[in-house]
Amino acid sequence: MVKCPLCDANIDVEEDELDEGDELNCDECAALLRVSDKTPLELVSADDEDDDDEDDDDLDDLDEDDEEDAEQEEEDWQ
Repeated sequence: MVKCPLCDANIDVEEDELDEGDELNCDECAALLRVSDKTPLELVSADDEDDDDEDDDDLDDLDEDDEEDAEQEEEDWQ
């Protein structure tokens, strides 16, 4: 038996059938969980990881915008 890392509810799964990277939902809090380690079985919130990926994409967009602004300022100065 494994516990949800968010609400601490017991999750009824066949632990030997899970592989690292598999996703499942908690029946209590409906959180999307991902198997991060198989021995011992460890679950993490997959929702948080998706949010982190989106945040990284937003930062990349900001970096590109900053470069474009700098190039435009340099052209305007010349």
